[in-house]
Amino acid sequence: MSITETTPKEEKASGLQHTTILIIGGGAAGMAAAVAARRSAERSGKACSITLLERNPSTGTKIRISGGGKCNVTHQGRPEELLEKGFIRINEQRFLRHAFYGFSNSDLLELLHARGVETEVRADGKIFPLSGDASSVAIAFEELLRDSSVQHCFSCRVKSVERKDELFLVKASCASFTADIVIVATGGVSYSQTGTIGDGLAIARAFGHSLKDSSAALAPVFTIKPPPASLSGIALRSVGVVAQVGRRNAERRADLLFTHRGFSGPAALSLSRDIAEILKECGNCELFADLFPEHSPAELEGLLLQQTRKHGAQMVRKFLQFCPIAPQHGAFGEPLNGTIPTALVPFIMRHAALQDDVTWSTLLKEKRQSLLRVLKRFPLGFVRDVPLNQGEVSAGGVSLGEVNPKTMQSRIVPNLYLCGELLDYAGEIGGFNLQAAFSTGWIAGLNAGG
Repeated sequence: MSITETTPKEEKASGLQHTTILIIGGGAAGMAAAVAARRSAERSGKACSITLLERNPSTGTKIRISGGGKCNVTHQGRPEELLEKGFIRINEQRFLRHAFYGFSNSDLLELLHARGVETEVRADGKIFPLSGDASSVAIAFEELLRDSSVQHCFSCRVKSVERKDELFLVKASCASFTADIVIVATGGVSYSQTGTIGDGLAIARAFGHSLKDSSAALAPVFTIKPPPASLSGIALRSVGVVAQVGRRNAERRADLLFTHRGFSGPAALSLSRDIAEILKECGNCELFADLFPEHSPAELEGLLLQQTRKHGAQMVRKFLQFCPIAPQHGAFGEPLNGTIPTALVPFIMRHAALQDDVTWSTLLKEKRQSLLRVLKRFPLGFVRDVPLNQGEVSAGGVSLGEVNPKTMQSRIVPNLYLCGELLDYAGEIGGFNLQAAFSTGWIAGLNAGG
């Protein structure tokens, strides 16, 4: 990075605007950083000017479209529970721990409630605005920014950031600035139509940070051979979904939705990051669905034998049409997750090589075991692509080891703070990523302002 010396007099003459803290990015992390910076500065009694640059016409663009416009803002539970449930990788849990305790889901909800944004907790622990309107969250933070006397520059894209002695020189499309502290909160590379096209990653790289390649996370999964048209829109409730190639595999248990190009729904979205990594490393990846995730193969075979003894005259096809999907352990039980979709039954029979009129009493042992294998590993096809531009978030980004998790300050460049989706973490579906953005942004602002 080129560095040239300028004097304060030259900077003034060149029309540079000076600000104590300059924040690049007006999403969840950036807005949280601005509010926290002001509160921290006020507590310490320091004079502090704060400027926020946002390349979109308004702040919170991605918040407004998150959760289908409803905004799954966070998740219920203690910080430790959110970390364990929302972040599979241990290094990400460790990195985010201080941020999640420093600005918890309770802290976030307290801010929103104080601004009149009431929230509701759903049965699965996800927390949404009671109004069902994602814009209410963005508007609440916009009000907090105004109360915090944060200067805004909208439709303003940062072109470069350089270090000039003890100051940063930031050149943007709207103006040029000098700043004592810079907070980069530009997000990753998902949903590029919202402006997240990797500007912050380029800034971090220019300052010497190492980056992990970006990949899709919480994205739909497209298969080489799309599912049959008759299955498009069909959902499998609470099934196990496995992505596998050789000995490499990853799995989740959640709802799976068939689409005209592949799969979506919580299970596919949650697995998409692992699938993208497997594709990159191995070149291919096959998907399977476990329709009885709480039963081992031996336990399921016992239940099938029980059907043979008690209902020998019943056609296997009829049984499958009324069979609970993902039943509780120990029995076929009540259909808490509904039944196997009728549209799926012909494909189960076909993959198991069973005739439509076969009954339990005429089902040979090898055919019963074939049915067993299909119920435990229903083939969903080979993956063609996990589209990065359709992911709710992106994985990859700035190496976590190069950022202080207690402050979000760069370990390489003093007074440079990095937060939000820009960092190399990605959470599960359920509000965990938004909470991480708010939490890491808050910690960055808190330390920058102090």
